[in-house]
Amino acid sequence: MYRDLLRDAKDMQQTLLNLRRTLHRIPEVGLELPETTKVIRDELERLEIPYEILKGSSSITAVIGEGKHCILLRADVDGLPIEEKSEVPFAATNGCMHACGHDMHAAALLGAAALLKAREAELGGRVVLLFQTGEETYNGAFRVLSDGLLESSGAEAAFSLQVMPQLPLNYILYGDNPMASVYGFRITVKGKGGYGTAPEADIDPINTGVHIYLALQELIARECPPSREAVLTIGQFSAGTASNILPDTAVLSGTLRTFDEQTKKQLVSRIAEIVKGVAAVYRTEAVLEELADVPVLTCNRRMNEEIGRDIRQMNREFNVWSKFHVMTSEDFAFIARRVPSAYFAVGAAVDNCDRAFGRHNPNVVFHEDALPTAAAVYACAALGWMQRKNHTV
Repeated sequence: MYRDLLRDAKDMQQTLLNLRRTLHRIPEVGLELPETTKVIRDELERLEIPYEILKGSSSITAVIGEGKHCILLRADVDGLPIEEKSEVPFAATNGCMHACGHDMHAAALLGAAALLKAREAELGGRVVLLFQTGEETYNGAFRVLSDGLLESSGAEAAFSLQVMPQLPLNYILYGDNPMASVYGFRITVKGKGGYGTAPEADIDPINTGVHIYLALQELIARECPPSREAVLTIGQFSAGTASNILPDTAVLSGTLRTFDEQTKKQLVSRIAEIVKGVAAVYRTEAVLEELADVPVLTCNRRMNEEIGRDIRQMNREFNVWSKFHVMTSEDFAFIARRVPSAYFAVGAAVDNCDRAFGRHNPNVVFHEDALPTAAAVYACAALGWMQRKNHTV
């Protein structure tokens, strides 16, 4: 049965390519993605699968099958505010980009929808498809959960995946804790602006920001053991409008990622202390704001192993390993905290090493041969779980 899934997924490769490339051309950011969701709705209608647009976002749910038991399959579908430089013929030109492969995820879940719809009579339960917006802003999963998705659907388990441009084709990974938590923050430093020729008469917020930046890097280097697996990144530092004018404010934004709740709590506390202390030293004020707080993605070990075993049966040439453990983060963690869940990585590395870039890079390219594999993995996860739930295997 599982081998038939992969065969059928490969037969629809051109459809998957068309869907992926259509979505890739129109990346949108945030919770409201009107063009993206229209493509998804049109395909669901073509497949005659009923769907619903959720409140508070343009996330979409669709249902296949009937019965008591229910599993949720989730794909994130939003893009990033990155100008694309990949030079593929279907590159986006609107200043945004699917630099994390969410267009691949959406197309793959639509492929899985077709596979499962063709097997609807043998499902023995319900598969809920979630095309989720707002993953990159860390509020999409939280929003749909707040709107009662799990309660209204009756989902007892959940599955999601990502494509990885640095993992070879036919490699599929999973893990107990595949992704880290993320604490997102913004620091606004307030000084006193003035003419750059007389800095002594003013209070320079850029100087304070630089010292805060350096102190935060030393926090990881000197207060966090390497075994704790923590990464702190300042990805934004903005201030000023001219080279000879001191601004009133400087703004730093960053993320802290860890796999341990106690470590995160300790480091978040120290970030607040450092920001306050450094600001005082340089006669400025500083406000620390929390932008995101996503937990560690913790998967159900038994569910992981069972799905991994099913995938191996689907194709003996797949390299399926319990090696997935990276410092990136995923708001699917909110779902996994509520119901037993599994999260897999599907290899999508291109053959040309010169084109090998990581996710969130404006040059990244994903191998489209990963699309049928990802579609089949989604469908395999649902079918295997449902059969075990109904005691048929």
